[in-house]
Amino acid sequence: MAKEKTVKTNAMRILDSLKIPYEMQAYECDEFVDGVTTADKLGLSHELVYKTLVTVAKSKAYYVFVIPIEAELDLKAAARAVNEKALELLPLKELTLVTGYVRGGCTAIGMKKAFPTVLDASVEGLSHLHVSGGKPGLQLKLSVADYVKASRAKVADVIVK
Repeated sequence: MAKEKTVKTNAMRILDSLKIPYEMQAYECDEFVDGVTTADKLGLSHELVYKTLVTVAKSKAYYVFVIPIEAELDLKAAARAVNEKALELLPLKELTLVTGYVRGGCTAIGMKKAFPTVLDASVEGLSHLHVSGGKPGLQLKLSVADYVKASRAKVADVIVK
């Protein structure tokens, strides 16, 4: 019997090249809704699932923020974390052009360019987290330390309290 071959995403190839262990979790995804729906489909604790948001500054620089799925990005705190005066969320129509990823499959690992990345401080105390695997219908579970290494993220408080 032939073994089913898993198509690797760019994020998975990067993790493999860095020899970072991860678990892949696939789920049926005809249309991406949100991270909460994803967590519920996979039976994951909402506190362990993080979403990736891309912002743009007035300077036209792009920044990536990785926050819990139920949280809201505090744009002022986020701007302070990256030494910018102001940030706004990247318009969805520009996401693929800027990152190479589509909505529901965006991850800080393996974007077209390596943008400065900030992981919310709520991750402190967690052993692992779940993030998009690079396409809708695919989540990756990896240790927080390995995620920080692979995404070159710094950790800061960037969510609305």
